[in-house]
Amino acid sequence: MTQVNNDKFGEFILELRKEKGLTQKELAEKLYISDKAVSKWERGLSMPDISLLIPLSQIFGVTTTELLSGKRIEKDKGLTISEVETLMNQTIHLSKEEVVEQNKNKKNRKTIFFSGLIIVILELFFMNLSGYTKDDFFLKILTVELLMLIFGVYLTFFAKETLPTYYDENKISFYSDGFFRINMAGLHFNNSNWKHVLRTIHLAVISIFTIFPLLYFGISWFNLTLGVTGQLILNLVPIFGLLIPVYFVGKKYE
Repeated sequence: MTQVNNDKFGEFILELRKEKGLTQKELAEKLYISDKAVSKWERGLSMPDISLLIPLSQIFGVTTTELLSGKRIEKDKGLTISEVETLMNQTIHLSKEEVVEQNKNKKNRKTIFFSGLIIVILELFFMNLSGYTKDDFFLKILTVELLMLIFGVYLTFFAKETLPTYYDENKISFYSDGFFRINMAGLHFNNSNWKHVLRTIHLAVISIFTIFPLLYFGISWFNLTLGVTGQLILNLVPIFGLLIPVYFVGKKYE
């Protein structure tokens, strides 16, 4: 299958950027990516996600066809059937690269999830040896641990890494997929920030999942008494607290 010529693409991006008088950092900020990514494109070391082709074409005032071709196309010239077929193959190749990246991200999430699960099992084992009873577990940490486990399984195995296109066309602060629901006023989900939001939620959930048992173990170790209100607050703080990093990451890449 014909692939995009990385060097030709990079040279064209460099030419267009200089014509617009933009630095690599300024272009990166417009696309909500790092300037290192732009540098790699221009040096022919990598290609952008297919989702960035349209924003790039809009910034530079060219068509996506011209971007993939690595050159400007005269309006009265057009493309031959062979050239159109080549561009289609190149686009398909870019799409497959995204699938490879998504599979890599899912593999990383699985590694983090199973590592967290093993840690929690070991924590509960040693807590039991230290006199932490099953009643303590069911009364104090089961609710949070079960909730984090359910969300952890969903985010690891079933979460969608790509949002429907209408999220990019409208300002939507709500996402729903089965039992998983998130609504954050002031934050708009789109395909620029979604993969970063997804990664942050996943890390936050697994972090709470692994740290929460240790928190209660410490409380019982020092014979601290929380009371009903204290117990409720301690259960709710980590659940709502995970939304804070999600909000800031979402706004950064929005």
